[in-house]
Amino acid sequence: MVISNSLTKKPIITRENNMPSRKNKLGCTDEDALHFHTMHGKPGKLEICPTKPMATQRDLSLAYSPGVAAPVRAIAEDPGKAYDYTNKGNLVAVISNGTAILGLGDLGALASKPVMEGKAVLFKRFADVDSIDIEIDTTDAEQFINSVRYLGPSFGGINLEDISAPDCFIIEQKLREVMDIPVFHDDQHGTAIISAAGLINAIDLTGRNIKDIRMVVNGAGAAAIACIELAKSMGVPHRNVTLCDSKGVIYKGRQEGMNQWKSAHAIETKDRTLEEAMTGADVLYGLSVAGAISAKMVDKMAVRPIIFAMANPDPEITPEEVLAVRPDAIMATGRSDYPNQVNNVLGFPYIFRGALDVQASAINDAMKIAAAQALAELARENVPDEVAAAYQGERPHYGPEYIIPAPFDPRLIEKIPAAVARAAMDTGVANKLIIDMDAYEARLSGRLNPAASTLQTIFAKVRRDPKRVVFAEGEEEQVVHAAYAFLNAGLGQPVLVGRAEKIEKAFEKAGIKRPQEIEIQTVEAGESNKQYVDFFYERNWRKGFLYRDCARLVRLDRNVFSSCMVGMGHADAMVTGLTRNWYISYKNVQYALDPKPGRTVIGVTLTINKGRTVLLADTAIHETPSPEQLADIAIEAAAAARRFGYEPRVALLAYSTFGYPKGQSSERMKNAVKILDQRGVNFEYDGEMAADVALSAKAMALYPNCRLSQPANVLIMPGWNSASVSTKMLETLGGSTVIGPMLVGLEKPVQIAKFGASDSDLVNLAAIAAYDAADKS
Repeated sequence: MVISNSLTKKPIITRENNMPSRKNKLGCTDEDALHFHTMHGKPGKLEICPTKPMATQRDLSLAYSPGVAAPVRAIAEDPGKAYDYTNKGNLVAVISNGTAILGLGDLGALASKPVMEGKAVLFKRFADVDSIDIEIDTTDAEQFINSVRYLGPSFGGINLEDISAPDCFIIEQKLREVMDIPVFHDDQHGTAIISAAGLINAIDLTGRNIKDIRMVVNGAGAAAIACIELAKSMGVPHRNVTLCDSKGVIYKGRQEGMNQWKSAHAIETKDRTLEEAMTGADVLYGLSVAGAISAKMVDKMAVRPIIFAMANPDPEITPEEVLAVRPDAIMATGRSDYPNQVNNVLGFPYIFRGALDVQASAINDAMKIAAAQALAELARENVPDEVAAAYQGERPHYGPEYIIPAPFDPRLIEKIPAAVARAAMDTGVANKLIIDMDAYEARLSGRLNPAASTLQTIFAKVRRDPKRVVFAEGEEEQVVHAAYAFLNAGLGQPVLVGRAEKIEKAFEKAGIKRPQEIEIQTVEAGESNKQYVDFFYERNWRKGFLYRDCARLVRLDRNVFSSCMVGMGHADAMVTGLTRNWYISYKNVQYALDPKPGRTVIGVTLTINKGRTVLLADTAIHETPSPEQLADIAIEAAAAARRFGYEPRVALLAYSTFGYPKGQSSERMKNAVKILDQRGVNFEYDGEMAADVALSAKAMALYPNCRLSQPANVLIMPGWNSASVSTKMLETLGGSTVIGPMLVGLEKPVQIAKFGASDSDLVNLAAIAAYDAADKS
């Protein structure tokens, strides 16, 4: 949205006038960027989609006139109801006048729109916050303030962006005074918060105390002032911070180039130049221009200097230049191609998420510090696969080159908003209290990971009754990470199977000191090995196995060894599959474990799309099941749905619906329904029916005799081939979250991950296996 009181004053820059083709750090050209912004026939990066059905006249009458009058009256009577009946509580305005667009300068309000749209996209992508960009066409601070101050009823928060100093200080301060929702200038505070997180960890790594450090800040713009103010709020003494601008040190009594914001940070000092100020300094913040810092200046800093060169697009001094003179330095920049990127996307989405969720009236220093501390703590934790993937497969560890979390760490959405919300409640700016913070963190995770809410229920039950779970591929670094995460999550005791020296090397490579609670079960010959060979032989000697064959398999095949452990009751459950084909792993497991008496082993896949959960079966075992097998599959799948907390409504699928058109597979599904009728099962079911009838209330309404009370949440597929094709298409094309196939019906719980699964996948499946171990049905 562009608010303007005049026609556009700036020329539209096109390839035809004066834009030479440029290439960024990722190899993308200007042409690539322009094409991206016109893709799919929809210019720009945003659209608005309704969250309620709009298919019928009744829907429209509820959404608008006359039904909308009810929430209007409710809000007029109690303004707080706006958070219940409108999107105010999840809506942020991203507002700019285009006077300081990225590194491009003052190009006007309209030219800033692509950036503001991009900011809105980041809000949604990283924290599920809805945003609308507003571009205000004025360079007058008072006019800007008057344009924004009356927007409070529409939004839950205001994100100011790309406004030049000193107007940005004036605008933010005044809007904070006159508005009762958070107002946050990200160019200032975002940089301050992320750099503060890095500072906390750099101080920790170098053994310093924040109250003793001597700090130099080069640059006196909006971000620099905010960085200084936050550092002082965290405990850095005023007298220990030297602020410099293009004219040198800002000292008490200086007249040239001063303003009230610089004056607030002037100190008594004899230093007059940046080089003099940096001599003996512990910390340097660069928020100025490329090349402003020389190697000679850095060489004069204290032992193990902390240098954050944050100028964009190029830092004041490069890490290579620093390393040449001070290999003991800890370095951060604003660039993604160097370690420790000070990236604002680590802050603003999650800070607003936490502020919105408690309906905060402001974002205060306590909330900013809480965000910085939470970020710092996250960088010290073992990182998941999503982070390793961002580092081209290399897993970073807390240390000089990893003091700030990576932007794609999936734990950010859980940790940062919760810390911000807690600080808001503690400091009295929250209008809504969150009582159960653990449940809140679980909901946060579910905003970006649709499977999280289902998994959190499983995790909670497993924590109350932890199990001993075997990780069959214990020599793999990824499995080591998964076992460590499983233990730290309080889900039970992991047992790693493999050669002891190989497992210890995997821990060393992962940068993890193995906790004593993580047991290593070696496969070398020994008493336990002989037990498993005897167990295996007893089960398989009539299948053509000699004793020596059994001994060799138990010794060499981790899946066979682990299955024997579970089969003999030496462990409660097992997870495998990382390094092998799913079906080979399942074949190995079958040597040691049988189906539960009277039960059928099947594969169940859980799919989640737009908040809707549907289970599919059989997705792994039966290629072309008979009617009797289809009935068994329906019973097993319904039981699985109940274990996951869903009341099953089972649809037996075919290409036909209730007899038309006729076909062989349709007859199998129809006969399966008759068998279920005979067995008198205790869940809703019907078939045969097409998928659209099973899943759409509107389509189902055309068949009033259908037994299902609502659309199905369990789909029984006519064959393994159609089940496999469907789930893979849903995951790849449909944007669905897919978990599985999960094994159901074995006498002891085993879960097999997809080949090449992530450590998070392994933890989830290990938790599901432990959950199944607690289930006695």
